[in-house]
Amino acid sequence: MSASRFTDSDYLRNSQYRDDSNLNARANLHARFSTNAYGWLAWQFDQFNFPVEAQVLELSCGPASLWVENVDRLPSGVAFTLSDLSAGMVARARDRLMQTARQFCFLVVDAQSIPFPDGHFDIVSANHMLYHVPDRARALAEIARVLRPDGVLYAATNGDTHLAELHELVNAFDPGLDYRGPVSLGFSLENGTAQLEKWFSKVEMRRYEDALEVTEARPLVDYVLSMNSLEKPVSAAQAQEMEAFFQARIDADGAIHISKAPGTFIAVK
Repeated sequence: MSASRFTDSDYLRNSQYRDDSNLNARANLHARFSTNAYGWLAWQFDQFNFPVEAQVLELSCGPASLWVENVDRLPSGVAFTLSDLSAGMVARARDRLMQTARQFCFLVVDAQSIPFPDGHFDIVSANHMLYHVPDRARALAEIARVLRPDGVLYAATNGDTHLAELHELVNAFDPGLDYRGPVSLGFSLENGTAQLEKWFSKVEMRRYEDALEVTEARPLVDYVLSMNSLEKPVSAAQAQEMEAFFQARIDADGAIHISKAPGTFIAVK
């Protein structure tokens, strides 16, 4: 995704995250080729400490994968409000969770203007989304506002080295693509603490250790295409050439190794 579109709300809402197809392409790569057998969504859920009868808000819930994957672990008595900038994502989240007996509410919400009163939530979850927010300081002020005293923000993001080998690989295939994957993140594991400390009394960062060992080229191509800006689309012919280039690397080395650097912040108001 180009730098110009990484925080473009209209593009994110209407194109990149209009539905969950791009996220699914990325999730498929991680699900099939991650080296950590204990999955990211299970680990992420482990970080939560749910108070009794808590009110939980998730910003940018996407297709609600965090809760779908951990549905059997959801504590009773906790009320969840799942929100996203994209109405398509909200609809997909509702579809995936409507059969559960848990209490879920679904809303279209911009993190820069959260439509709830002060001190309404015990927990806010922001999963790989704060780097997309145009006015992050405003969003963090809103999150702090809607949290109760001692409320907690769980904010997942990536480190600066995340998928570095993939960026190098794509540019080795065609430097003209100028592929950077996620651009240098405005909210990363390296710079997030300083931003959160302006709004929260205690901030802890936890890393999730993982990597990719990719043994099939096409899922890697699909990942790249899911991140590519519409400003510079990749043709079908280019995609086939990219697949052949990736496959040649796999055939030569046995696999393509790609570092990962995800983690989460736990910030107490």
